[in-house]
Amino acid sequence: MDCVFVGAGAVAEKYAAGLTDTSLRLTAVCDRDADRARSIAADTGATPYTDLTAMLASEPASLVVNLTSHAAHAPVTDECLAAGRHVFSEKPLALDPDRADRLVESARERGLALGCAPINHRGDAQRHARSFLADGRLGEVRLAYATAHVGRVTSWHSRPESFLAVGPLYDGAVYPLSLLVSWFGPVERVRRADALDAWPGDRTGGDDARPPHVEATLAFAAGVQVSLRASFYVDHRSREFYGLELHGDDGTLYLRDAGAQAAETESVTVRGGGREPTAAPHPFPRREQPYLAGPERLARAVERGHRPEASARRSAHVVRVCAAIEAAAASGGSVPVDGPTCPTPTLTPPPVRPSAPSPRQGRSEGQNQRQSRKAIRLPPVGFGCSRYRDGDYVDRIDSVATALDAGYRLFDSAELYGNESRIGDLLAAPGSPDRESLFVLGKPWNTNHGPGYLREACEGSLAELGIDAFDCYALHWPDAWTYQGPLRELASLPVDEQERLTFPTDEDGEPARADHDLLDTWRRLERLQEAGLTRTLGLCNVTVPQVARVVDEATEPPALVQVERHPYRPREELVAWCHARGIRVLAHSPLSAPGLLADPVVESVADDVGTSPAAVVLAWNVQRGVVPIPSSVDPDHVVANLAAARLRLSETQLARLDDLADPSFER
Repeated sequence: MDCVFVGAGAVAEKYAAGLTDTSLRLTAVCDRDADRARSIAADTGATPYTDLTAMLASEPASLVVNLTSHAAHAPVTDECLAAGRHVFSEKPLALDPDRADRLVESARERGLALGCAPINHRGDAQRHARSFLADGRLGEVRLAYATAHVGRVTSWHSRPESFLAVGPLYDGAVYPLSLLVSWFGPVERVRRADALDAWPGDRTGGDDARPPHVEATLAFAAGVQVSLRASFYVDHRSREFYGLELHGDDGTLYLRDAGAQAAETESVTVRGGGREPTAAPHPFPRREQPYLAGPERLARAVERGHRPEASARRSAHVVRVCAAIEAAAASGGSVPVDGPTCPTPTLTPPPVRPSAPSPRQGRSEGQNQRQSRKAIRLPPVGFGCSRYRDGDYVDRIDSVATALDAGYRLFDSAELYGNESRIGDLLAAPGSPDRESLFVLGKPWNTNHGPGYLREACEGSLAELGIDAFDCYALHWPDAWTYQGPLRELASLPVDEQERLTFPTDEDGEPARADHDLLDTWRRLERLQEAGLTRTLGLCNVTVPQVARVVDEATEPPALVQVERHPYRPREELVAWCHARGIRVLAHSPLSAPGLLADPVVESVADDVGTSPAAVVLAWNVQRGVVPIPSSVDPDHVVANLAAARLRLSETQLARLDDLADPSFER
């Protein structure tokens, strides 16, 4: 879509820098300063103008991107709408709430799209923070602290007058306010407010310049109370810039920058229950939101026949909130926030878990179910809950709690690990995410493959975990051993007793095997799924022939396969075979191969990308479409392992790791 810029200042340069990465074509740029208009026009091939009316008369572009100074936003948007153009405006939409509402109504009456910055609710860091609100991690959120320390614009902007004239509310506070409104809905009332004329010496901005420091307490209709500070006096390099802290009944969340254009490892910090705060890295590749994301999104919607106005309605409400804060500061009392309402959000948990259809749902007559399965949705990295580490059993519950707070959503549990009841206590405790946001994988032990025993094991594990069904129930190993009785609370037993129950031997000291065919055991697993005890089924520690045999004969083929996988043992044939059939592959023990993290090639690749060897190995799995499930008892490693999903290796680096494959590798 063709577009034009109105305004050619510093922010316009940032918008223009991203044009080549979008579908937008800049045909003209208008600014009263001819030199500024010509500068951007020369760089983009656009036609420069100094008169808006003349440009609108000469240029047929459908979309106007309004990048003028704060006070000019409303009149420019008004003129462009009157000329029949769709408009995306920088913030604020207007400086007067009634005028902001009239702009929204004008666009609606003319059948035009109207959008407004900021669109920070669509940023990676902000959406990641929202996921913790949606999954119940914090409980009911009742209080929030929001900061907008814009800093002294006289020191970092060549034309600070526009900023000082509108004050920090309309320039800076719109970032946390827009985000909070997108999460919790409209503000109902300004409970109190105060404005301070704190400034060192003389300042510009005109006789009507607004106070440079404002504080207010806001009551949202949803029940959240927000303490807001916005300042031109406080240095933007102080401890708080655009920080946002949410306090709920069961935990807290801190978003370092409400206006961030990308998520960094430390962007979000979460504390659940009585635990210490934990960094919660975004588990997907880093993606920076460009300045043109808002205009381009608006243009795509228009091309599809839509006329969006949601961001403009939200912006109009934020303008009304800012005006109410000013009124409350002037009167010393409480002021309601009236006027049209903004879009009401719906906080829903992220779709991590698979749905629970019947085994044959959605398959037409005669369709080959084994070839038509859609791969289940999984997070890029999971967390292993095994207690066995470096030859000893260790307590993993603190690390599982850290993983919950860090944002892991896939947890690999097993009957053998003996800690299911403790994990269940953790999942049921305040400060843990809702069940719907988690993918819980369970595994019966080798001694429980027989008739009756498999269901006994599954129901026992579910009872200890305190959940109704597994998201996947997978055979831990294809081998069947003799039944030793129910395996309950193994972690509470002496190690010798644990070993006796889980590793039975015959008179020769070999595993005491039971005569249960893999297919017969699989059919018993299918009955567990039919009974609603698990949503999907899986296999662990298997070969391609074993998986193929199950797939060929099963009514419900496996949704996932879990095997040991790392650069020394990449299992390329199995991974390719499974992926071709829509079967997800999980990599257990991805970091524990002897010598792997000290391998010169792994270290060299890590040095090249400026990260750790562990992160490189995990990223290698993720980029090959495999979900690694590392485990650690070190809180820093727990966080770093999840953050590794953000790393992207080059094809050359991936190939160097592929070349480490060792057919003779054995533990």
